[in-house]
Amino acid sequence: MAIIGHLTANGWYSGNASDFNCDLALDKKAVLSFVQESQPIEWEKLKSYYREDTENKFVHRLFKELDLRGMLDVIRHGITDSGVKFKLAYFKPDSKLNPDTLKQYNYNRLYVTRQVCFSIKNNKSIDLLLSLNGLPVATIELKNHFTGQRVDEAMEQYRTSRDPKELLFQFKKRALAHFTVDPDEVYFTTKLEGSGTRFFPFNKGFNNGGGNPPTKDYTAYRAAYFWGDMLSVDSWLEIIGRFMHLQKDEYLVDGKKYYKETLLFPRYHQLDAVRKLTAHTKVRGPGKRYLIQHSAGSGKSNSIAWLAYRLSSLYNEADRKVFDSIIVITDRNVLDQQLQNTIYQFEHKTGVVQRIDADSKQLADAINSGVSIIITTLQKFPFALKYLTEIPNRNYAVIIDEAHSSQGGEASRKMTEALVGKNVTLEESENVEGEIEKDIEDEDDYIRETILKRGPQKNISLFAFTATPKAKTLEVFGNKDAERKPKPFHLYSMRQAIDEGFILDVLRNYTTYETYYQFCKTVEEDPELNKRKAAKAIGRFASLHPTNLAQKTEVMVEHFRHCHR
Repeated sequence: MAIIGHLTANGWYSGNASDFNCDLALDKKAVLSFVQESQPIEWEKLKSYYREDTENKFVHRLFKELDLRGMLDVIRHGITDSGVKFKLAYFKPDSKLNPDTLKQYNYNRLYVTRQVCFSIKNNKSIDLLLSLNGLPVATIELKNHFTGQRVDEAMEQYRTSRDPKELLFQFKKRALAHFTVDPDEVYFTTKLEGSGTRFFPFNKGFNNGGGNPPTKDYTAYRAAYFWGDMLSVDSWLEIIGRFMHLQKDEYLVDGKKYYKETLLFPRYHQLDAVRKLTAHTKVRGPGKRYLIQHSAGSGKSNSIAWLAYRLSSLYNEADRKVFDSIIVITDRNVLDQQLQNTIYQFEHKTGVVQRIDADSKQLADAINSGVSIIITTLQKFPFALKYLTEIPNRNYAVIIDEAHSSQGGEASRKMTEALVGKNVTLEESENVEGEIEKDIEDEDDYIRETILKRGPQKNISLFAFTATPKAKTLEVFGNKDAERKPKPFHLYSMRQAIDEGFILDVLRNYTTYETYYQFCKTVEEDPELNKRKAAKAIGRFASLHPTNLAQKTEVMVEHFRHCHR
């Protein structure tokens, strides 16, 4: 089998299916071997407490911790038994400054095991089980075109014959991800929910669309990057240690608080973007500009969080830290809490992320005190850029999130007031329309002009995320190709997002709808107005009027109710 052959030839170990304990849903032998070999002093302490029953007591404690905290937290932060702390895995250190951490990292054992029976009720088996030091972290169902089966059949297999109640498949308690793989494509899910299980593509994309590019070697598989690159020892451990994230959302229903947990596994483009950006920065150092063009539906918030975290702990080849602080420019409040939660899971530290919600002095204090990740708004961007250039011997990364809530800010408020007002002239509406257009157009210009005024700064790297960059934005942030045309450093196109089902293609399914308006003159004056601006002001006024909105909504709902139910 190509996957097993490649993995075992590149650092993985071939597991024994008979060693998997269905009651515990782990490989007890491999777990104990790792702990005893990597932490002999701690193990002797535990033996002095439990004596001859140490192994069973330890495994029982591990079982309880997995049930209480989940696999990801246990792997990252270990367990404590009778006052003795144990690690269940070691992750690659950020630098080579401490040789002991590299030695610990090499104690890890990754196992790939074929046809693992997972149930005490029947003899059903999973095609491949991936384990870290005896702990199951992923399952894989394989399909082959020669047997007439593709990833779709593997998805159906997970939905219909992989019981989510089985311990191996219980959400967050054992296997963290479940993959479907055929020679051409890869999909994954982090939660099995029977027929409601949703799978996400883990494909590279081809010609700005979905799927994977053909290989140069006709004997190779399009999906070979999955086991050749993603499942390499360093890559797989990095994904588990630095990317996977348990997101907890709080929401209210009838005044009661409810919580929803989602286990996030990076999609291919997110992983690829963060890795390429950090690798380029590690070699080139600070002072560069990067444009990340990721469509709506790309998961930019998570990409920004992962990038900020990776940059904050990035060291160059000389083992010097590349950046002193990371500054995230965004107007989205949700990104603040998301960054806090994401990084806390990695570090178990508070104070790593600070939001600047007061004045420029608060921003300056955060920069001076060396806060690792600082979140601030677009309005403070010019001050931040100016202040950073004036601090000698310090380097910074500035991540710019595309404008959201700030677009049209004050002018949008004025338009809302105009719509609900009683005595609003067309001239006033036209003026407000102009303000809105100027605000929206100036969002990108505001950033560009601020950067151009300061010029290139050797101590500041800029990372700009946007879905639809203007030509001017490409000129400022883009990388020149062979024809000297500016291109984004990384691209996840709208076409790929549509192909992968993350956004809808409105051009495929739209219905034309003609609307007629009649306006009455309510003022004594008869002013002459610019025809184009007046027409746009009328159009905006009419389209945003509550009566018109209510009528349009009724038409759409009734059309959907009668034609699509």
